[in-house]
Amino acid sequence: MEAWYHSVGVAMILVLTTWMFLKYTWFEPKKMEKSLRAQGLNGSSYRFLFGDLKEMSHMTHQAKSKPMDLKDDIVPRVSPFYLKSVAAFGKIFFMWMGPKPMVHIAEPEMMREILSNYLVFQKSRGGNSLMRMLMKGLLDTEAQQWVKHRKIISPAFHVDKLKYMVPAFYVSCDEMIKKWGAMLIKEHSCEVDVWPYLQTMTNDVISRAVFGNSFEEGRKIFDLQQQLIELILKSAQSMYIPGLRFLPTKSQRKIKDIDRQLKCEVKSIIDTRVAAMKAGDNSNHDLLGFLLNSNYQEIKQDRSRNSGLTTEEIIEECKLFFLAGQETTLNLLVWTMVMLSQHTNWQIRARNEVLQVFGDNEPDFEGLSHLKVVNMIFNEVLRLYPPAINIERKVHKETKLGDIMLAPGTLLKLNILLLHHDREIWGNDVKEFKPERFSEGVSKATNGKLCYLPFGGGPRSCIGQNFAILQSKMVLVMILRQFSFELSPSYSHTPHVVLTLQPQLGAYLILHKH
Repeated sequence: MEAWYHSVGVAMILVLTTWMFLKYTWFEPKKMEKSLRAQGLNGSSYRFLFGDLKEMSHMTHQAKSKPMDLKDDIVPRVSPFYLKSVAAFGKIFFMWMGPKPMVHIAEPEMMREILSNYLVFQKSRGGNSLMRMLMKGLLDTEAQQWVKHRKIISPAFHVDKLKYMVPAFYVSCDEMIKKWGAMLIKEHSCEVDVWPYLQTMTNDVISRAVFGNSFEEGRKIFDLQQQLIELILKSAQSMYIPGLRFLPTKSQRKIKDIDRQLKCEVKSIIDTRVAAMKAGDNSNHDLLGFLLNSNYQEIKQDRSRNSGLTTEEIIEECKLFFLAGQETTLNLLVWTMVMLSQHTNWQIRARNEVLQVFGDNEPDFEGLSHLKVVNMIFNEVLRLYPPAINIERKVHKETKLGDIMLAPGTLLKLNILLLHHDREIWGNDVKEFKPERFSEGVSKATNGKLCYLPFGGGPRSCIGQNFAILQSKMVLVMILRQFSFELSPSYSHTPHVVLTLQPQLGAYLILHKH
């Protein structure tokens, strides 16, 4: 009799488990699909368990298997599945990220509604949780936590604080310029893959900008973070299985070990700084110094330690400074050099402006803020090659968006790349590199529409965008004064997405001493 009860119990557990699995992977998705179609939305039919993930992976792999012509549209290579779906279903459609529906949006007004209402349309925190090791801090907080983080971090990125960053930009860039100059001592020109040099230089810049005099320790932290990124991205390439991160695999152990080392290194610098501040030393004019001072003032004002950020939260913000600070600038610079190598008329115009503003003088904050041609070039590069090609959000309760009622758990994808390459918005020359479209600023170029989002939009737009642009200006100014450059015959045009939009096979240019 006892064995019978045991067998019945096991059978009931199996039946319940099977029912829960089928409910999550079939019945609920089909119910949501029926609801979306009833509201007039088109999209792909749900396929058991994997949804559209297999087709997306296959199409992306095929697209990345060969380079493209410089004159070709990058969208078919970078976002082949979305391009195909937009052609079939329009700018608003649904697709399937496994058993979860994702409503794809490339329509400006609906994007404005989502980005402006950050309390309802929150960050998507699903998927591979290992990726969240890289994306914590301000990027990962919501509601009042986000308000607190943003308030404390914002002072570090005020214009008056960014002025202190200019020497760090100059020193790091000067080291790269000298390396390139050494290659040209015997020859008038040489081939250089500028991608790894720009990586090293932006690494040094962010180490100096975040940690100031402690930038050698910053370099060590950056190296650990790069190792962590590589391991996590490698893990993310395989199909995600819930709970896999809890298995003690060699890769998982290594990821956790590096993350612990990274946090210990950052904590050591923070502890040293906090001790110095308590002793009356507030001389550190770097991002960490500004952040710690802002945090201290917040705690002092409210007379509550809970009103400030914890040491753990400050560590995560520093990690985010490193990741976002380097990736955004690096991508803007490499695609700017590629575009100016192809469009030498704009390279000449930018160089003439630089020489007119600075001559032989060291670039300063005031001069960098008056570079109109360089601004136009950067705006157009960011339109064609936005660092992040999409923004994801999620609704946690039944929510109305336009005329659509979204069920709890529905994912939203705002496709920046397709928006920036939309012929209906930008005109028939949308695929062409034409910085003059921004000659009267972004607002005039977009006719007031929310169709230009290289740094996101709404209250949660990128807090470090002025930092990235200022650094990029300094680097481009110094390069243009020393070198002219053109595409090498070795160059292959291979934009692809890792964390941001990068050149898959490097950026081989011919440098000439100017």
